[in-house]
Amino acid sequence: MAKFSDVKTQLPGPIAKELLEKRKRYVPKGVSNGVPTFADSAEGALVKDVDGNTFIDFAGAIGTINVGHSHPKVNHAIKEQVDRFIHTGFNVMMYEGYVKLAEKLAHLAPGDHDKQVLFLNSGAEAVENAVKIARKYTKRQAIVSFKRGYHGRTLMTMTMTSKVKPYKYEFGPFAPEVYKAPYPYYYRRPKGMTEADYDEYVLQEFKDFLVGDVAPETIAAVIMEPVQGEGGFVVPNKRFVQGIYELCKQHGILFVADEIQTGFTRTGRYFAIEHFDVVPDLITISKSMGAGVPISGVIGKSEIMDKSEPGELGGTYSGSPLGCSAALAVLDVIEEENLNQRAEKIGKRVIEKFNQLSDRFDCIGDVRGLGAMCAMEIVKDLKTKEPDKKLTNSIISEAGKRGLLLLSAGVFGNVVRILMPIVITDEQLEEGLSIIEESIEAAVENNKKPSLV
Repeated sequence: MAKFSDVKTQLPGPIAKELLEKRKRYVPKGVSNGVPTFADSAEGALVKDVDGNTFIDFAGAIGTINVGHSHPKVNHAIKEQVDRFIHTGFNVMMYEGYVKLAEKLAHLAPGDHDKQVLFLNSGAEAVENAVKIARKYTKRQAIVSFKRGYHGRTLMTMTMTSKVKPYKYEFGPFAPEVYKAPYPYYYRRPKGMTEADYDEYVLQEFKDFLVGDVAPETIAAVIMEPVQGEGGFVVPNKRFVQGIYELCKQHGILFVADEIQTGFTRTGRYFAIEHFDVVPDLITISKSMGAGVPISGVIGKSEIMDKSEPGELGGTYSGSPLGCSAALAVLDVIEEENLNQRAEKIGKRVIEKFNQLSDRFDCIGDVRGLGAMCAMEIVKDLKTKEPDKKLTNSIISEAGKRGLLLLSAGVFGNVVRILMPIVITDEQLEEGLSIIEESIEAAVENNKKPSLV
């Protein structure tokens, strides 16, 4: 069987070493990086670096490359748009791509109501604008997000995000009128409590939260990731999501689904919220929407979206022609290549492999996922469930040495998350999973060695 990963040099290699020195001199250390090398080319689920090393990509630019690197259809659409024009500013002279993409997404999004779509640049911008739209429509100020949630790095979205380091530490003061509600974490639920009882317990906590923390009649919107991304790939049960949704309806609160990481076929649906039989008032989108070209958006009920007056929404580069062209091509690829079905197949295989690994390695405390959004939680002890961030980092480092790009997640930094392109071949997938097994093996072995310090 052909081998796809190929690391010929130590990392960083000689060319990457030179670039790394320049990076240290000219780029602030606050901008993090993973594997210590630099990309030269990428196609499908493979990335080649400047020293000729080839990596299988299980990170997907943090969930941005669901249709794969440099998909021919996306590349063609971008090049064709560049040849026509690069930018006019939709608020100066409109272009057809924006309207075509809005129409397509309005039809794809859940719900049979009339919808409108606003385009922006980044996920954080989409969330910021969802907040603006919700406040404008409801005439209320308060915004509720959830513990362990991640929504971005701008002032408002950083406030809504839970993880203090590295996202919030010493960056305050934060935006006012933002509250964090409880969200289930089934692996760490109280001992002896069933998942059903736990859902009811957390829903009751949410009801208490509406009494003790913020009055429901002051809340403009509740924003929820259908699967928590940076928070550790925590998948809620349908009863919890529907319970929150019903409470929102009861109190006239808008329900916002943050689909920035979960959308565009990652979980086996265009939108992960479809798994929960809930129709959001607003949906935020980005990441894999543009296959690497910056674009984001807010999809919502027309009466909510249309409340703002001309000039109150948008921006200079919002919904750029290149972004719209790329996104239209992405939607074609998802449909033509049946990527929703492919995501479900990939997810089943990854979960199957992770369960096998958890039988073999005591450090794997939990395996979870939805579609191809899969993860395993690394712990020091199966009984205490104490997080093991150090071992997690070691696993990811060992994977990089073997030619696999991998990411961590979770508020404790102890979750290995999987975001490979959905177009990955079966052979590349199996090789990547084998590298994960080898990497856990090596990291566990290294962990046993006595420290020389």
